[in-house]
Amino acid sequence: MSGPPTYRALVVTASNRAAAGVYADKGGPLLVEGLAALGLAVDGPRVVPDGDPVEAALREAVAASYDVVVTTGGTGISPTDHTPEATRRVLDYEIPGIAEAVRAEGLAKVPTAALSRGLAGVAGTTLIVNLPGSTGGVRDGLAVLGRILVHAVEQLRGGDHPRPADPPDPAGPTGSAGPTGSAGPTGSAGSLGSAS
Repeated sequence: MSGPPTYRALVVTASNRAAAGVYADKGGPLLVEGLAALGLAVDGPRVVPDGDPVEAALREAVAASYDVVVTTGGTGISPTDHTPEATRRVLDYEIPGIAEAVRAEGLAKVPTAALSRGLAGVAGTTLIVNLPGSTGGVRDGLAVLGRILVHAVEQLRGGDHPRPADPPDPAGPTGSAGPTGSAGPTGSAGSLGSAS
């Protein structure tokens, strides 16, 4: 018997300085570790300069049928931060709630998280999520993704929504009305489930 499917992820670090070897990429390896802990088969980090190289990396990942691509870096407001624009050119549609949740997670700790312009959305059948370049931003993003990522990928693959157990019927098994006068499964409001 086989277990649940293993989803494939790619991590892309968008950093002009890390790509040039000025300093080591710290966010990418942290992201690889975090996504692997969620059960994904992870490639990367692929370190590229911000801008057009990010778009190229994303297009290659979509063509390679990755389930998820998570970027780190290039989401701020500096003149060299172009990851959101590069991502938007690749996306078929955005999922604003993911990016909003990542920002909200960070805002609880760092007010400047509000300056992140990261996006999330779908290209083909690939979920793409932009995270900030800081290790704190990556941790915040992983906290959000840990709660939703597998479900999101399952939905992209046509999976059904998980259903919570049905709550007990307040009318009980006989179909009599509950305290609010609502009908049970077999009776009408106010009936005791028997004919008069």
